[in-house]
Amino acid sequence: MKLHFRERIFTWFDSYDVHDENHKLVYRVKGQLSWGHKLVIFNSKGERVGVVTQKIVTLLPKYEIEAKGESLGFIKKNLTLINPHYDFDKLGWHAKGNFVKWNYKIVDDKGDIVAKIDKKLIHLTDNYVIDVPEKKNALKALMFVIAIDAEQCAQEKRENKG
Repeated sequence: MKLHFRERIFTWFDSYDVHDENHKLVYRVKGQLSWGHKLVIFNSKGERVGVVTQKIVTLLPKYEIEAKGESLGFIKKNLTLINPHYDFDKLGWHAKGNFVKWNYKIVDDKGDIVAKIDKKLIHLTDNYVIDVPEKKNALKALMFVIAIDAEQCAQEKRENKG
């Protein structure tokens, strides 16, 4: 299953529409007012199915992931010298690759590919393609990518302030 999403222009908070390869709306992501990033995911029927919430008081960036009211764990950025590395603790997933160019993979503990992520750079807004071999992993992979995107945005803001 391929998920395509593009950040909307002219919104106060992060906002994305997520479509499948047939251009059918699958998810809608809406940012909410909060201390740090808080992104709520709705299915095509408008039902709340997930939440990505930035934890503020942590040494390294950390996001709590919830699906249907249940905590799935945390996505954490690891301290590395060259390329950033992210882990989805309870699922045992790891994101590896080139985050500057947004070309990376999410793999499980066995090294099997959970998703491949590609950012299209020729658009005015952020535009991503997430290729998820197993449909059951689509929402979790989407939330992983949203958390990494939120962290990259927060990092850019910190760098621009200094």
